[in-house]
Amino acid sequence: MKITDVKAILLSSVVPPNQGMRSDAGKTLKWDAIIVRVETDEGITGHGPALGTPLAVKDIVEGRLKPGLVGEDPTRIEYLWEKMYSGTRLSISLNKGYSVAAAGMNPSGEVMCAISGVDVALWDIAGRALGVPVYKLLGGLVRDRIPAYASGGWALGEAAGDEVAGYVATGYRAVKMHVGAQDGSFNDSMVRVRAMRRAAGADVDIMLDSHGSLTVAEAIKLAKAVEEYDIKWLEEPVSSSDRTGTAEVRAASSTPIAGGEREYSRYGIRELIEARALDYLQPDVAVCGGITEMRRICAMGAAYNLPVAPHNWSQAGIFAANLQLAAATPNVPILEVCQAPHHELYWDITSPRFRVEESWAYVPDGPGLGVEFDPEMERRFPYVPGPTQTQF
Repeated sequence: MKITDVKAILLSSVVPPNQGMRSDAGKTLKWDAIIVRVETDEGITGHGPALGTPLAVKDIVEGRLKPGLVGEDPTRIEYLWEKMYSGTRLSISLNKGYSVAAAGMNPSGEVMCAISGVDVALWDIAGRALGVPVYKLLGGLVRDRIPAYASGGWALGEAAGDEVAGYVATGYRAVKMHVGAQDGSFNDSMVRVRAMRRAAGADVDIMLDSHGSLTVAEAIKLAKAVEEYDIKWLEEPVSSSDRTGTAEVRAASSTPIAGGEREYSRYGIRELIEARALDYLQPDVAVCGGITEMRRICAMGAAYNLPVAPHNWSQAGIFAANLQLAAATPNVPILEVCQAPHHELYWDITSPRFRVEESWAYVPDGPGLGVEFDPEMERRFPYVPGPTQTQF
């Protein structure tokens, strides 16, 4: 089997006027998704998710990565990962840690997002070629369903409690809400946290996500103040680039700290671990290097007894890949499920539809990623250039 073509499909789903959610990033205008499609001469096609700037990622996938992939055996996944990562230095790179930087490309940002999409598509092909789910290739089932948490929480003031109560009423036993700069003040954040715990009750886990919007001093103040509310984790309390600051927040409070969704490889995650900055690792399969690199990150986390709670937000390809990974990985104890309204690119471009019931996400058992991507998704959701959010 040989690769015949590699494409990056760009999609957009426009949110109806005045119905977009508001977070510290602004009001949502539309959702974008990048789906990498890898085709073969045996008619087997794989799909994989990528994040990043859509047009830039498309250029990298089709202009830089594709020439080195066409004609290759798609089941040589580890080899092709190294080939994409090391570029023209592949012949001297194996076992030495050389990267695409040597070929004039930065092994982070859009480059790693592009590699991620291709890599997941290759795993999808390998599973389909053998007629088995990807989790079989990763060692087999550890579980066929994963505890899920509702990731939302944008309502302001006391209404935050009503929002959380709605998630709990649908069966969720763990809920996350966003706090920080968007609240306007520390006191406003605390009103929302108190309302959240009151509505959730004592038996529901609650998490907080600051999206890196706080200073170290502000984050420490918040982390200490929420200790009495038994928070499962405080996510990205400060800028994701500030590893030292994140470690300071963790050391100053008993509130567990989570992060890592913006790290572009195992190396960034390793630095966070070595800084003793995190209690939960949160890599994103569409950013960090795909399933191949996620496996390495999970193994590294296991060596430090750190659980991995994958970032599982932006689109259906990420959800599909994370379900397969979580099914076969012992230290993935929980999976995020996006609660954003009007998110068609998360729920409505694959079949079967992802099954989430009573706080469980169920693993599909079809070949490859276990789902089929809608062949009409480009027609249904044509890409719309422009920002995805207004300014805050």
